[in-house]
Amino acid sequence: MKQKKENIPISALFCQYKSYIHRMKILVVDDEKDVQVLFEQRFRKEIRNKEMEFAFAYSGEEALKYLNQLHEAVLILSDINMPGMSGLELLRHIKEKHHEPPPVVMMITAYGDADNYNTAMKLGADAFLTKPLEFSLLKEKLKAIQ
Repeated sequence: MKQKKENIPISALFCQYKSYIHRMKILVVDDEKDVQVLFEQRFRKEIRNKEMEFAFAYSGEEALKYLNQLHEAVLILSDINMPGMSGLELLRHIKEKHHEPPPVVMMITAYGDADNYNTAMKLGADAFLTKPLEFSLLKEKLKAIQ
């Protein structure tokens, strides 16, 4: 018995395609593994509605590997203090090698000192956030980018 093909209206397909294109892809880089659970909880509505898609890397090296494998990210949220490659070194690599389209890079740190802030801004960071993160403020910043 042949299966009957379902006719899907063009408008429905366009809406699906449009939502796929407008889904913000975010790479979160932090050596603390519990960050993934935290982001998935705080952004569960946006993830469920397919407004945002998150990927997680637990080191600067892992983040570069992810980006070099042709994975795109519209936005990168990176911790500054990590073992191995620091977030500032990662930022420098991203700004030197990933130009088209250039991702927005927000640096996150538990230490809001002037040295880290100045270095991050000099290297091309788009924003500087301190821990603990205010997720309502972060959501506002992310929605402004979309």
